[in-house]
Amino acid sequence: MLNEKDGEFLINLAKNAIKTYLKSGEVIFATENAKKDLKEKLGVFVTLNKNQQLKGCIGYPEPVYPLLDTVIKTAISAATDDPRFNKLSIDEFEEVEVEVSVLTKPEILRVNNPKDYPNEIVIGRDGLIIELGYNRGLLLPQVAPENDMNSETFLSQTCLKAGLNYECWLNNEVTVYTFQGQIFKEENYKNK
Repeated sequence: MLNEKDGEFLINLAKNAIKTYLKSGEVIFATENAKKDLKEKLGVFVTLNKNQQLKGCIGYPEPVYPLLDTVIKTAISAATDDPRFNKLSIDEFEEVEVEVSVLTKPEILRVNNPKDYPNEIVIGRDGLIIELGYNRGLLLPQVAPENDMNSETFLSQTCLKAGLNYECWLNNEVTVYTFQGQIFKEENYKNK
């Protein structure tokens, strides 16, 4: 578990990575003397919001790279490579709030009957991944409470994110994963 000081460090790292890249095209490097917890391989998503509207969100659900490196990569990608949005301009950067979600490793949610999935999901704690063949969709843990979703709606919206029909989670061939996240929001560190 990371603490609030770690969260503030990650937010500042993400902001610095974005600002540096937007100004010069350079990718910053993670500090070598960072504490051990920040060098662990962990999944990470960086979310950018402008006026409380999504402006970019990119991440790695699996622990592929060390945390600091992943924050740098995903922050830059959220600002420049999210296909749903135009690349962030340096002027817009000042208006964007950064959120860093550090994820646990996804685990298969096992049930005897797909109708039991909603009973096994805790809204606000669990994020979801739904997978069928080459289709895969992910929603972070904060998405359900921020959009007043119950477990069934959360499952259905994850199906849609995967490019599948909204009831795909009832199919025995679908694999459902859950994961948890520590969410650090820039707004929580302002005026400290």
